[in-house]
Amino acid sequence: MDEPLGAGDNRHLRALITGASGFAGRHLAGHLIASTNWEITGLQTHAAAPLEGVRMLSCDLLDADLTQRVVAHHRPEIIFHLAAQAYVPKAVANPAGTLNTNIIAQVNLLEACRAVGIDPIIVVVSSADIYGDVPPEQSPIRETQSFRPRNPYAVSKAAQDLLGLQYALSYGMRIVRVRPFNHIGPGQNERFVVSSLARQIAEIEARRSDPVLLVGNLEAQRDFLDVRDVVRAYALVARADFAGDVFNVASGVARPIQAVLDHLLCLTNVDVDVHEDPARLRPSDIPVLVGDATKLRQATGWYPEIAFERSLSDTLDGWRRRIASHS
Repeated sequence: MDEPLGAGDNRHLRALITGASGFAGRHLAGHLIASTNWEITGLQTHAAAPLEGVRMLSCDLLDADLTQRVVAHHRPEIIFHLAAQAYVPKAVANPAGTLNTNIIAQVNLLEACRAVGIDPIIVVVSSADIYGDVPPEQSPIRETQSFRPRNPYAVSKAAQDLLGLQYALSYGMRIVRVRPFNHIGPGQNERFVVSSLARQIAEIEARRSDPVLLVGNLEAQRDFLDVRDVVRAYALVARADFAGDVFNVASGVARPIQAVLDHLLCLTNVDVDVHEDPARLRPSDIPVLVGDATKLRQATGWYPEIAFERSLSDTLDGWRRRIASHS
């Protein structure tokens, strides 16, 4: 069951990826291209570096008219909606901007499909953050868990999730929602914890910074998945028979941030001093967030293929290459 969408199909499927130059977007495009049966258009708000095999376009989804013209011209059969403001501290600092960006952009995209008269399969990427602080007896978290969003980003993703369901119920649109837990891997922005730790270690190795590692809350436990496994799940659920449904994308294992740090330090020979940085502490951090992906496994055969340790190693190696290239 676990094979790329379009495998065995002789024609090329027209796919649209919003947020195509982002962390998950780049990996999703690469995954789809590897299956060969795709004609991919990538959307990004601002001009972005080209992606091999992807037609990249600048399109601000907050511009409803432009969004409709792009959809009308390309008439995608499948849309992967990944575009979002995803950095929680930025959402806390600018709640209105995050809500506007994440919610209105999706409304414009869905309304464009309705106005143009196309009926693509649409994968709406929500987030495990919508679950919030779940009692231990209710973990690992299933899709039936109620929402307890703890920050404006989580609220915006809950709204995106509910809008996906509403448009599926109200208009019969073929929308599938996914709720990914924390994904990591090469190419992730250093604002996120695993990538931040990896970058700091790589900079210390290259003698570009003092041997001091700044950290946030090391006790928080998260469900980490490699981004390459996450985007594989996105492709697998892009099916008409899953319209209206929702799937967690999770490993089912909660790992403390301390375990991430310990393993990364095992991958280097440098000695570092670890210092807590108050700026990296979140005011409403969730102690444990871990998901149950049984539904996804049963429906598609998906399971994580890339080991946690390899994800960390690949992330660190990615930063080593980036730093070396700029030296």
